[in-house]
Order: sequence, then structure tokens, then C-alpha cells
Amino acid sequence: MTATTENLIAQLTGPALTELVTGIYRDTLGVAELDEHSDFYEWGGDSLTAFRITARLEEALGVEVPVALVFAYPSPADLAEVVDADFVRA
Repeated sequence: MTATTENLIAQLTGPALTELVTGIYRDTLGVAELDEHSDFYEWGGDSLTAFRITARLEEALGVEVPVALVFAYPSPADLAEVVDADFVRA
């Protein structure tokens, strides 16, 4: 991880990380009204979309996010909480 990536990750915790994940869900699913408690499945999420979400997260955060987490934690808020705990603060 580079110093720039570490600085970005340090800034993207809590609400900022939740907003990042929510924005990625909105863009990837094409649903502007989606919020942090919206369900991935209810908005038409599928395996290809889950891979796109994790690829965007990996690009933004510089850490590998397993695609299974999108399925296990289908709302942006839940996924952000797990990513924060397991990858950002780890």
C-alpha cells in the first residue's frame, strides 16, 4: 500500500466510507435514489454487479475486498462497516 493510499483510507472511515460505498452502489446499479440502507438484491443486484462493486472498492481503497461480502452484507451501510473493520482498520 502506498502512502497516498494509506492517506485516502485514513480519510475514508465511518460516514465517509459509507457514502463512498453508497455512491458505488448507486453508480453500479444505476439507481440514484438508493440509500445506505438499500438492499443489493432488491435493487436488482447479481453476481456481475457484485464483482463490479468490489472492483470499484478495491480501486478506491487499494485493498482486496472479497465479492462474497457484497452477498453477505447487502446494504451499503453493512458492507462499509465490515470493510472498515476488516480492511481499513486492520
